Amino acid sequence: MKKDFLSFNDIDEHELESIIADAMRLKRLKSAGTAHEFLRGKSLGMIFEKASTRTRVSFEVGMTDLGGHALFLNPQDMQLGRGEEIRDTARVLARYVDAVMIRAYKHANIEEFARHSTVPVVNGLSDIQHPCQVLADIMTLTERFHDLRDLRLAWIGDGNNVCNSWILSSALTGMEIVIASPPSYQPKDALINQARAAGGRITIVTDPEEAVRDADVLYTDIWVSMGDEQERAERLKALKGYTIDSRLLAQAPPDALVMHCLPAHRGEEITDEVMEGPQSIVWDQAENRLHAQKALLVRLLAGGMPSLE
Repeated sequence: MKKDFLSFNDIDEHELESIIADAMRLKRLKSAGTAHEFLRGKSLGMIFEKASTRTRVSFEVGMTDLGGHALFLNPQDMQLGRGEEIRDTARVLARYVDAVMIRAYKHANIEEFARHSTVPVVNGLSDIQHPCQVLADIMTLTERFHDLRDLRLAWIGDGNNVCNSWILSSALTGMEIVIASPPSYQPKDALINQARAAGGRITIVTDPEEAVRDADVLYTDIWVSMGDEQERAERLKALKGYTIDSRLLAQAPPDALVMHCLPAHRGEEITDEVMEGPQSIVWDQAENRLHAQKALLVRLLAGGMPSLE
């Protein structure tokens, strides 16, 4: 595995399968109350330019479970927030901690940090990708379906960073990704072409009903992401009709599952009825952020799961 996890481009199919298997094992160990301090003495620096609930808590609790320590770093409390160059911060932090997780406005800044860091760097969300979320989602679907090949996931709404990570993961999982978005909110052609060149099956449509037909999974995310608040009125107007509600869900197979990476704006991209309904696996996704990221950290910092025997 590469030093960093910034994107699904950084792992191959076998590494993904191994991380998911490790995540499931770690979930069982936690449920059983069995100690699994595989990263005792290790420290994770966590830089957050954006607000966070699931990412911060799951990484912090995860490091505690693994016997390590997580350090929350607000850029405004660091010299980074006063103009220190990213490369300088990266070099210094690498002398103190064993890995760095970054949630940043610009993906390019995470890439620059990783280039100058001698310790692993994890993308905790950027404007372009959110691979840790999709890693947990893949785990969640693996628990349900076991074999993900030939599953069809319908993405409904804004073709955002999470959508981009689903696109890049498609060649590794064998899943078909059908994206229903208004023309102005569809993923970039370059990223779609990259995924297709690697073997991913990506279809772009504008009609949500077409996307959910024969879908095994319906997925959505908020329409106004952090940093896009000034576009709120424009986005709500463009994305009207892309809500996962009971009417749209009825167009999908009766056993289709519904996913949302949270936070949700109920009544916009998803209705309360669907989110709280029997086909929703939203809370499983949220929990699995913890287990999937623990497996990722063990892979990056210890080379994989050691034996407990």
